[in-house]
Amino acid sequence: MVVAGVVGALAACGGEDEGSQADHSGARGSLLQNPPPRTFLATAGDFKAQLAATPAGRDLLAVVGEPLCGVQVHSVEYGTVGAQGEKTNATSALMLPRGGSAACSGPRPILLFGHGTDVRRAYNQAEITDLSRPGAVAGLQLAATFAAHGYIVVAPNYAGYDRSRLSYHPYLVADQQSKDMIDALTAARKALPWLAASDNGQLLLSGNSQGGHVAMATHRALQAAGEPVTASAPMSGPYALASFGDAIFYGQVPLGSTAFTPLLVNAYQQAYGNLYRQPDEVYSPRYAPYMPALLPSDVSLGELWAQGRLPPTALFSLVAPAPGLEAITPPTTPAAQAPLFALGFGPDHLVTNAQRLAYLQDAMARPDGVVPAFTTGLPAAAPGHPMRQALKANDLRGWVPARPVLLCGGHADPTVYFGLNTGVMQALWSPPSPAAMAPGRLTVLDVDAPISGGDDPFAAVKAGFALAKATAAAQGGAAAVVTLYHGVLVPPFCSLAARRFFQQVIAQEQ
Repeated sequence: MVVAGVVGALAACGGEDEGSQADHSGARGSLLQNPPPRTFLATAGDFKAQLAATPAGRDLLAVVGEPLCGVQVHSVEYGTVGAQGEKTNATSALMLPRGGSAACSGPRPILLFGHGTDVRRAYNQAEITDLSRPGAVAGLQLAATFAAHGYIVVAPNYAGYDRSRLSYHPYLVADQQSKDMIDALTAARKALPWLAASDNGQLLLSGNSQGGHVAMATHRALQAAGEPVTASAPMSGPYALASFGDAIFYGQVPLGSTAFTPLLVNAYQQAYGNLYRQPDEVYSPRYAPYMPALLPSDVSLGELWAQGRLPPTALFSLVAPAPGLEAITPPTTPAAQAPLFALGFGPDHLVTNAQRLAYLQDAMARPDGVVPAFTTGLPAAAPGHPMRQALKANDLRGWVPARPVLLCGGHADPTVYFGLNTGVMQALWSPPSPAAMAPGRLTVLDVDAPISGGDDPFAAVKAGFALAKATAAAQGGAAAVVTLYHGVLVPPFCSLAARRFFQQVIAQEQ
């Protein structure tokens, strides 16, 4: 499907020599190598030809359109901080549109983009010439969707990845990840004059999955600091983290949980220090010895499964953690999702029953405002379990964007539940909620919804997604649609919708 199988070498020109303007202080936002090395350069025509040479590349072109601009990519290394405020470094891709037309030259808007979860430490979105490398496909999608259509793209790889010295990744730590994004933006702006590029002051935020949470957290942080944001478009993100966590422990286990859980536990253990004294308080004995240093990894998720370091899907035991909890071990309702939930339970499970029971006891005593029943729509006032406390600390409810926001996703997402995250934010930010955004500021798109009529502004996006989903089903059956839905099928169409949304916001404000 879209770019998933793009192969072949995309031509890259050599990088510039390291200049004398690097800032080796390591301070937040410092540019540690200047000029940053170039990793890719292609004219619009060459970029189109390279993409059109493969079936998956042609799929991408069909979704996002032919390049209007050439693309130049640099790898930026910058100073940032970890979850404890410790000084570290990280890298980002800096993508520049090139060409003589008005759409490609002169001061351009910046898109600051957060990527989705990846377990491979070598993740680097600046290296798009070898698509077997972690991060290359995501980087290519950004280049084709945004840089080739006139946007400067800053795409952090995050602390803990690529050349970062941080020994862990602050996964979904909202404060750190927003700082990481802002530091990458600061460093990129310092590099622009050395690369014959400039921004026009328009700042756009987006990101998918984990990156959806990161983009929203960054919007919140910039707004709190009084820094201008033009618009944001978070996609398929776990925004209502506290509710999402409770739903999972109640048995509504999504795909990918056995990878997300150790990333999350490790990050919150680093940030708060109180999730466990020993790993076996959280993890089953088979897996506990590996967990603190397992992710990000030098090998793929499939290799970790094959090595027995992680179970593919079994987060919890098939044995109820206490009498009376059999009905949620696993849940059988709603019937349509029961097969998905059942995958999250098995004999070689990751999380101990003791940990699940302690979490559930706190959730039942201090219930969330959405799960198991909608009441306030907000997290529990005073959760007692340390994981529930951490999830609440990184939940993105409780603020109201002052600038236009597009929330995009698909309602059948088996990995980050649409209704529990996008739907909850929509309810909080829409009338009659007291936290409703200003009229016209919030747009919500379900790419998997029917076209609403001839005036549906997202009709083409919905039609394209329906075709992509039907193609995946024809090639691999219903199981393929479930597997590909969150990470492959939805992102290119939400990205296209985000680009059109940004264009509309910019046009209205000119």
